[in-house]
Amino acid sequence: MRKIFTIIYILGITALLVGCGADAAMKKGDKFYALGEYHDAAQQYKKAYSSTPPKERATRGKRALKLADSYRRINYTQRAIAAYNNAIRYKQADSLTHLYLGMQLLKNGNYKGAEKAFTEALDSLPGNQLAKTGLQSAKMAPKWKEEGSQYTVKRENFFNSRRADYSPMLTGDDYEQLFFTSTRNQAQGDELSGITGTKNGDIFVAYKDENGKWLKPEVIDTELNSAFDEGACSFTPDSRTMYLTQCLTDPSYPRYATICTSQRSDAAWGKSTPLQITKDTLSSYAHPAVSPDGEWLYFTSDMPGGQGGLDIWRVRLTASGLGGVENLGTPINTEGDEMFPTFRPNGDLYFSSNGHPGMGGLDIYIAIPNVEETDKDGEEKKDAAVAYTIEHPGYPLNSQGDDFGMTFNGLLNEGFFSSNRGDAKGWDHIYSFVNPEIVQTVKGWVYEQDGYELPNALVYMVGNDGTNLKLNVKGDGSFEQKINPNVDYVFLGTCKGFLNHKEQLRVEPVEESQEYVLQFPLASITAPVLIDNIFYDFDKATLRPESTASLDELIKLLNENPNVTIELSAHCDYFGRDEYNKRLSQKRAESVVAYLIEHGIAEDRLSPVGYGEERPKTIRKKLTEKYPFLKENDVLTEEFIKALPEDQQEICNQLNRRTEFIVLRTTYGMFDNKGKLTSPPTPKAVEPEKQEQEDIF
Repeated sequence: MRKIFTIIYILGITALLVGCGADAAMKKGDKFYALGEYHDAAQQYKKAYSSTPPKERATRGKRALKLADSYRRINYTQRAIAAYNNAIRYKQADSLTHLYLGMQLLKNGNYKGAEKAFTEALDSLPGNQLAKTGLQSAKMAPKWKEEGSQYTVKRENFFNSRRADYSPMLTGDDYEQLFFTSTRNQAQGDELSGITGTKNGDIFVAYKDENGKWLKPEVIDTELNSAFDEGACSFTPDSRTMYLTQCLTDPSYPRYATICTSQRSDAAWGKSTPLQITKDTLSSYAHPAVSPDGEWLYFTSDMPGGQGGLDIWRVRLTASGLGGVENLGTPINTEGDEMFPTFRPNGDLYFSSNGHPGMGGLDIYIAIPNVEETDKDGEEKKDAAVAYTIEHPGYPLNSQGDDFGMTFNGLLNEGFFSSNRGDAKGWDHIYSFVNPEIVQTVKGWVYEQDGYELPNALVYMVGNDGTNLKLNVKGDGSFEQKINPNVDYVFLGTCKGFLNHKEQLRVEPVEESQEYVLQFPLASITAPVLIDNIFYDFDKATLRPESTASLDELIKLLNENPNVTIELSAHCDYFGRDEYNKRLSQKRAESVVAYLIEHGIAEDRLSPVGYGEERPKTIRKKLTEKYPFLKENDVLTEEFIKALPEDQQEICNQLNRRTEFIVLRTTYGMFDNKGKLTSPPTPKAVEPEKQEQEDIF
């Protein structure tokens, strides 16, 4: 009898201890959950659920519900479904249980089950928009999958690891750098995140080699990454400023995602600095995206004033700081979550959402501005009240999983994105995509004539279809822009301190993608400009026929800059008598001027001067690349040349034998004898930017 009482006593104590252990696990789980550490919360809730006797149905059901919610937040879809079903089985479902179960069934590709769950959700939540959208998704997703699309996607395991890799972003003058976030083992820090159960994310980068082949990804080895979570980066058009998301952690209270900036010095990224968008410290700010014109920063936030859940907002970027914050409103934002905004270089806005009809989880959408909501120049209006049409790109770009983080290879409809499709642990991986649409583009380079690129240049683009754009160039002086068939375009390259250069382009229809290439060599206003390929008969001033091509370009330049006067100079080497060389060079300069006058350039805009050997050439940096034996600012005097080897002497003598021009004035014909403007501008009721463009053309 005593043994029986002993066994009963032991069982009672064991049950009590188990119960206490379950309660303690629940308290720990609740603490982790409050901090947003859902992975650690799920571990404690699972421990508590497993320790709860099946006969305690109500308790077991309540714990299953908390476990399901934690699994849902860390993308453990299969486990979340099982836990929600357990909560329903134990009759502890609340008003949101069937809604969340339907969302998880969508992510699992169980569209019939999802349809049933959303129908039941609408019984307890009549009129709930998320349940309505979910039901619509469950009905439409199978059709989207069956119909497919022109997109081709491929998992790019070269970039992927055994952990999460996501939010790829192409940058660089030729899109030769791919930045992305990864929780792989090489990320900094030793602790595992209580949110995900993996290491905190760091930003990694892969580069292309000279043959266009991607090299192995590497972590950014600067102060940019920390032991905390960094990721989802975006870049300004000049690629010198990075905007990124950073999530700090604290064991005692929740910390919210913030947007930071990092500056690039040479090839290194500096330590990140928090960006204060508002004074709200209880909201998250994440997923920054800089608009192609560099004027707006788009981001994701749950701050008050949104449509519900996470919304997409934007704030203006100015030289003096941030402007006002704007919510993009409907139809982009919904009662669900809108996240990961990004831009195609042509200005199209892409984002991910679980609040629009989709295939499951986050789907990628395109926000297309309505034609009537754009201004007469074809540009999007400068406020947030733009009406959009939301387009779903279909399958296989979208899937039953989370699809997000688009980045584009220039203006082509190809690039990379991230998705957790098919991953049982819910980890994201990088995929490539291609949509073989016909895209016609123009790529141009603006550079100093006989010199380097001009990263501060602007290119004005005008088309007879109403196009009127101002294009910023990249760090290498290049720009890239989509163009339309059957349109005549005029491009004007400009830069402070340089003469303008104009190019024209007629775009014909094509059957496959095509890129047109334009060059904009700008002549300096302050430095001598070499006129290449000017040839004279030996020992004479007679221009040879092969000189006309370069002279015709000079005529074009003078016509494009009608307020400029120039000094046209000819130079000789040191061979021959000084007086003879000066006389010969003067006659050669006069021959060039005569040709220009004959072809319509006013005589009083031209001053021919022959310098003989008086002004030897000064070497500029660009020329040292072609002739490494020369250094910048070397002056090719007779003494300098004679100290060189014989073959190098001849090169220097050829450099001295040249024809150049230098700008004397930039106000020719602008004023009358009394100093008044001859053609004062007529005021027009247009915006300053448009006025500037119209005055130029």
